[in-house]
Amino acid sequence: MRVLVTGAQGYIGSQVAPMLVERGHEVVGLDTGYYKDGCLYDDGLPVVPCIERDIREIRDEDLVGFDAVVHLAELSNDPLGQLNPAITFRINHLGSVALAQACKRVGIARFVYASSCSVYGVDTGEVKTERSEPMPQTAYAQCKVLVERDVGALADDDFSPTFLRNATAFGPSARMRFDIVLNNLAGLAWTTREIRLTSDGSPWRPLVHILDIGEAIACTLEAPREVVHNQIFNVGDSSQNYRIREIAEIVSEVFPGCALTVGRSDGDNRSYRVSFDKIHERLPGFRCRRDAATGARELFGVFERIGMTAEVFRHRAFTRLEQLKHLIGTGQVNAELFWSAS
Repeated sequence: MRVLVTGAQGYIGSQVAPMLVERGHEVVGLDTGYYKDGCLYDDGLPVVPCIERDIREIRDEDLVGFDAVVHLAELSNDPLGQLNPAITFRINHLGSVALAQACKRVGIARFVYASSCSVYGVDTGEVKTERSEPMPQTAYAQCKVLVERDVGALADDDFSPTFLRNATAFGPSARMRFDIVLNNLAGLAWTTREIRLTSDGSPWRPLVHILDIGEAIACTLEAPREVVHNQIFNVGDSSQNYRIREIAEIVSEVFPGCALTVGRSDGDNRSYRVSFDKIHERLPGFRCRRDAATGARELFGVFERIGMTAEVFRHRAFTRLEQLKHLIGTGQVNAELFWSAS
């Protein structure tokens, strides 16, 4: 299968694209390059050819000849989405829908969209399933719901979208992110030997390793069409619903000499437990192979191998919001987050 992976130079995409190559697919990436400054280490993975393009500027001719598109390229995570909600909606909602429309127009049959469990928003006492009512609390999560709605409406006999609501990602990547919970706590544990939670750590978060996200994407592409056509799947494992303080405890146990302190409630009401039964029952070959402790041990090994410093951990390139602020502040991108003319 010939597959276009948008966001191929990002945290997840840089791992997923080579995985698909290893499974026998012909893969091309597409990425605008916001985070090309951030390379934590040499992962030795095959380099996938990449089109340098903003998803808002994709042309039909860029898409001709592909059998499937895996769409990862959006402004990622809640703080970044709140930087400028209007731009977030233009890129994440309108840009993603326009991409799907173009895919349908040129005859691409499969469209795999990276959605998020953040659409569930707040804890209502129930374990969330794909049938639960979304309660998005941020622009980022609201856009995910809108894309699912609008791209789902495009589904027909010739165009088959699938929506993967990923749990919160973790695990090492050369294009590292330290602005997601387990990775951030691991970085703190390594550089300061202390994890100091500002909250009481009671909110729930489901976690999923980035390679297990890749497995879900690959299994979706390779599944019979009738199994995945216009379906939503929560991506993760029901055993990996953790309270924030539990994640911190796991990380502190892996990193020697790391102290852990817990604060009070910080007013963040995002909390959700998620059922992942559907994907394990219906998607052939998929299972999560890595848990939070595995990810923490992997990160410890990477930090030890590269001798990671506090300066590297805090570098803007590994935090999505700080990197975009840098690009705006230095005039490299304009107010609409298009690259400035050189």
